Order: sequence, then C-alpha cells, then structure tokens
Amino acid sequence: MDSFLEKIVVRKKTGKDYLVVAGAILGGLVLFFVVQLVPFLSSFFIIIVAAIVYLIYQVIIARYVEFEYIVTNGDLDIDKIIAKRRRKRIFSANCKDFDIVAKLKGGYNDRRISDVKNRIEAISSIESDNIYLVTLLYKGEKTAVLFEPDERMLKAFKQYIPRKVEI
Repeated sequence: MDSFLEKIVVRKKTGKDYLVVAGAILGGLVLFFVVQLVPFLSSFFIIIVAAIVYLIYQVIIARYVEFEYIVTNGDLDIDKIIAKRRRKRIFSANCKDFDIVAKLKGGYNDRRISDVKNRIEAISSIESDNIYLVTLLYKGEKTAVLFEPDERMLKAFKQYIPRKVEI
C-alpha cells in the first residue's frame, strides 16, 4: 500500500532575520541619499528609487521560510520554501539509509549531533519540543538532519525501520 504524508513547518523569525531587514532598509536609505547627491544619477532618480524599493522588498520577503516534509513509501524529502514562491529540495533519502531517528532533546543525542559537521536544520526553532534527529551517510558525508515530524510520519518510518526509530 502506498503512503503519502506531508507537513509544512514555518520557521520562526530570529534576531538575525530582523538584523537583515533593518540592514536592508538602512542600506536602501543610504543609497537613496547617495542618488540625490550624485548629479549624474539624479536624472534617473525615479528608476533607481524604484529599484531600491524592489530590492528591499525582495530581501524582506526572502526572510519568510517554510519547510515541507514529504514522506512517500519510506522516502523522506525536505523542501525549503522561500517567500511561498521559490522551492528548493534540501534533503532526499530513503529511511532505510537512516542510522537513527530519535528525539533531539536529551544528552545522548546532543552529543551524537556534535560529532557531525554536516547539519541540515529544517525546523521552526531550536527551542521547539518536537525536534527529531536523523543521522545517515548523505552524499558521502555523515549528516544530521533536524526536523519536526508528526506522529503519522514516525509511524511510517517505524514500519520500514522498526529498530532505528526511537519514539
């Protein structure tokens, strides 16, 4: 029987997101004043201001990020969706390749993830209580994937790899 499960998680804004937005606005204001001061550029004032506003808008909406988890017959795909427009596949693997699927909270898994240099964080916030850890050999490197599956996804993994899933 085929199974298809999906879940979308919205990344919460961090201080870094707010700094990027503030920097874009501040940079736009600086460019606005530079355009007014340079005589050659002042003839293209309307076009340049429109371009500056458009670039600031693009930077602001690019900070809105969602992650979509798709589980299809034991395959886990994670897509990063930026501004509800652009989609990029950041992870795709079969669950039979997983070393472990376990809840992140706890000293044992915290130590396990510290050894891995390649990390994929597809989570809403590191403070979330429902973060699970997947470790595997992905593209030739030991990789840790942090994501927030629901119960249906965990049960689907448990069907394919019962000894590797710790619920």
